[in-house]
Amino acid sequence: MTRNLKITARKADRRSCRVFGKISYMNSQVDARILDLSVTGAALEVKAPLYAAAGSKVRIEAEDLGLLDGVVRWKHNGRVGIQFDVNSNARALIASYFRFFHRDVPRVR
Repeated sequence: MTRNLKITARKADRRSCRVFGKISYMNSQVDARILDLSVTGAALEVKAPLYAAAGSKVRIEAEDLGLLDGVVRWKHNGRVGIQFDVNSNARALIASYFRFFHRDVPRVR
Protein backbone atom coordinates (compact mmCIF):
# COMPACT_ATOMS: atom_id res chain seq x y z
CA MET A 1 0.00 0.00 0.00
CA THR A 2 1.46 3.35 -1.02
CA ARG A 3 0.49 6.57 0.72
CA ASN A 4 1.40 9.89 -0.77
CA LEU A 5 1.53 12.45 2.02
CA LYS A 6 3.11 15.09 -0.21
CA ILE A 7 6.02 15.44 2.19
CA THR A 8 9.15 16.79 0.54
CA ALA A 9 12.32 15.46 2.14
CA ARG A 10 15.04 17.88 3.14
CA LYS A 11 18.23 17.66 1.15
CA ALA A 12 20.42 18.94 4.00
CA ASP A 13 21.80 16.48 6.55
CA ARG A 14 19.54 16.25 9.58
CA ARG A 15 20.44 15.24 13.09
CA SER A 16 18.15 13.90 15.79
CA CYS A 17 17.75 16.08 18.85
CA ARG A 18 15.38 16.71 21.76
CA VAL A 19 14.93 20.45 22.09
CA PHE A 20 11.80 21.75 23.81
CA GLY A 21 10.26 25.05 22.86
CA LYS A 22 7.19 26.73 21.41
CA ILE A 23 5.90 27.27 17.91
CA SER A 24 3.90 30.44 17.25
CA TYR A 25 1.36 31.00 14.51
CA MET A 26 -0.47 34.33 14.41
CA ASN A 27 -1.67 34.89 18.01
CA SER A 28 -1.47 31.27 19.17
CA GLN A 29 1.45 29.41 20.71
CA VAL A 30 1.83 25.62 21.08
CA ASP A 31 4.39 23.66 23.09
CA ALA A 32 6.59 21.57 20.81
CA ARG A 33 9.60 19.29 20.78
CA ILE A 34 12.09 19.49 17.93
CA LEU A 35 12.78 15.92 16.82
CA ASP A 36 15.38 16.56 14.15
CA LEU A 37 17.19 19.58 12.87
CA SER A 38 19.19 20.69 9.86
CA VAL A 39 20.39 24.06 8.60
CA THR A 40 17.35 24.26 6.32
CA GLY A 41 14.55 23.02 8.57
CA ALA A 42 13.20 20.95 11.43
CA ALA A 43 10.61 18.31 12.25
CA LEU A 44 8.58 19.07 15.37
CA GLU A 45 6.14 17.15 17.51
CA VAL A 46 3.39 19.46 18.79
CA LYS A 47 1.57 18.96 22.10
CA ALA A 48 -1.71 20.49 20.86
CA PRO A 49 -3.23 21.16 17.44
CA LEU A 50 -1.42 23.78 15.37
CA TYR A 51 -3.91 25.55 13.14
CA ALA A 52 -1.40 26.59 10.49
CA ALA A 53 -1.75 25.27 6.95
CA ALA A 54 1.14 24.39 4.68
CA GLY A 55 2.73 27.63 3.52
CA SER A 56 1.94 29.51 6.76
CA LYS A 57 4.68 31.56 8.39
CA VAL A 58 5.57 30.43 11.92
CA ARG A 59 8.18 31.19 14.57
CA ILE A 60 9.99 28.64 16.71
CA GLU A 61 11.29 29.74 20.09
CA ALA A 62 13.63 27.44 22.01
CA GLU A 63 16.07 28.24 24.78
CA ASP A 64 18.97 26.38 23.12
CA LEU A 65 18.25 27.80 19.65
CA GLY A 66 16.74 31.25 20.05
CA LEU A 67 14.10 32.51 17.58
CA LEU A 68 13.80 30.90 14.16
CA ASP A 69 11.30 31.98 11.50
CA GLY A 70 10.06 29.55 8.89
CA VAL A 71 7.23 28.15 6.82
CA VAL A 72 5.10 25.07 7.45
CA ARG A 73 5.84 22.51 4.73
CA TRP A 74 3.79 19.56 6.02
CA LYS A 75 1.66 18.35 8.95
CA HIS A 76 0.85 14.75 9.82
CA ASN A 77 -0.18 12.93 13.04
CA GLY A 78 0.90 15.63 15.47
CA ARG A 79 4.14 16.37 13.67
CA VAL A 80 5.03 19.43 11.64
CA GLY A 81 7.80 20.06 9.10
CA ILE A 82 9.24 23.57 9.06
CA GLN A 83 11.50 25.08 6.42
CA PHE A 84 13.57 27.91 7.89
CA ASP A 85 13.78 31.30 6.23
CA VAL A 86 17.06 31.44 4.36
CA ASN A 87 19.28 33.92 6.15
CA SER A 88 22.64 33.96 7.87
CA ASN A 89 21.04 34.37 11.32
CA ALA A 90 19.23 31.01 11.09
CA ARG A 91 22.40 29.25 9.95
CA ALA A 92 24.39 30.85 12.78
CA LEU A 93 21.82 29.82 15.40
CA ILE A 94 21.78 26.20 14.16
CA ALA A 95 25.58 26.03 13.98
CA SER A 96 25.83 27.45 17.51
CA TYR A 97 23.34 24.88 18.82
CA PHE A 98 25.32 21.98 17.33
CA ARG A 99 28.61 23.41 18.61
CA PHE A 100 27.57 24.10 22.21
CA PHE A 101 24.36 22.24 23.15
CA HIS A 102 23.71 19.20 20.95
CA ARG A 103 23.90 15.68 22.33
CA ASP A 104 23.27 12.69 20.06
CA VAL A 105 19.99 10.91 20.77
CA PRO A 106 18.30 7.97 19.08
CA ARG A 107 15.79 8.82 16.35
CA VAL A 108 12.08 8.66 17.28
CA ARG A 109 9.76 6.99 14.79
